[in-house]
Amino acid sequence: MNKYTEEIIIPCYCTDASWRLKAASFMDYAQEAANRHATIIGFGYDDLIKSRTAWVLSRMHIKFLKAPLWRDKVTLSTWHKGANRLFYVRDFLMSDSEGQPAVIATTSWLVLNLDTRRLVRDPGLVDEGTTCSDNAMETPCDKVQIPKDMQAELVHEHTVAYSDVDMNGHTNNVMYVVWAMNVVGYEITSRMPLKELKINFNHETRPGDCVSLYRASAQMEDGLHCFVEGRLGDTSAFCVELLF
Repeated sequence: MNKYTEEIIIPCYCTDASWRLKAASFMDYAQEAANRHATIIGFGYDDLIKSRTAWVLSRMHIKFLKAPLWRDKVTLSTWHKGANRLFYVRDFLMSDSEGQPAVIATTSWLVLNLDTRRLVRDPGLVDEGTTCSDNAMETPCDKVQIPKDMQAELVHEHTVAYSDVDMNGHTNNVMYVVWAMNVVGYEITSRMPLKELKINFNHETRPGDCVSLYRASAQMEDGLHCFVEGRLGDTSAFCVELLF
């Protein structure tokens, strides 16, 4: 089963004030679909936990070609493309009711030893017979940093709390996008549809950690680029580029 597909009817609680599917909600759907597919083909959570390892999302690139709206019926497909350097690459395609692409995404994953917190490189982890060479995006997400010529300002200090934390006891990757959208500001996020998102997850954060959120933005030919970086002291926890 080289591709996993499920149908979704967009619920109201996954949309914003313009009825558009939120980026964080798409990421929730993608994360769960990835888990279901990995379980089916033999390297899901239950398989890896036997060796005290787990998948960790490292990078993600999403393009909203046509944002699904409340009540829209969509189809979400996902497949993995095997290893690419240190990463394992998985793509996603969300199509509308007419089969046209609405959202495309590519993700890069690492395997982490839960006890040592070190990365694991196991060439035999993924059965090459389960890979699919189709591309939702041809190029994996690259490194995201606030450009040196852009002045970043400290906007908010966020203390990691109950609603941020996932089953592994650290901040769920989706919450970083929630924080970033809040930091960009309601006037922009409610008025301008999000076209594209690139994010790097650089360091885990845990309950009680205080994450400093920095923002920088610039208007370019293709739209408004907003960068948000969350820092834990001098360490970058995440950095995201949002294109409106």
